[in-house]
Amino acid sequence: MTRRQGGFTLIEVLVALLVFGLIATAAAQVSSQYISSYERIRDKTLAAWLAENRINELRLEETLPGISENSRDTDYGQSRWQVTTRILATEEPSMRRVEVTVARYRDQNPNDEPAPVHTLSAFVGAP
Repeated sequence: MTRRQGGFTLIEVLVALLVFGLIATAAAQVSSQYISSYERIRDKTLAAWLAENRINELRLEETLPGISENSRDTDYGQSRWQVTTRILATEEPSMRRVEVTVARYRDQNPNDEPAPVHTLSAFVGAP
């Protein structure tokens, strides 16, 4: 009488490894998407705060801002940002249209071109 030993066959082990590999790949893709989504939302939030702060600075000035365009670099959070402010004329002489564009430097290197993240427009009136 021969006794047969119990256990998994080679095919069963290969199928189990295939299923595990598919699940691991799917989990890695989901976690990668989660991380990039988190970074995108974080950048959008910080850029929106920077743009709102710049517009509020202009609203708190004693005089109506002149028509101009300027950029400044600033460190905020863990990144370096470029805040570009465009002040445009309107049909109403006592009002200005303000457009603030916030761009993020990718690798903390100010020589690289920053990537635009957020733009905010507002109107500022004479105090």
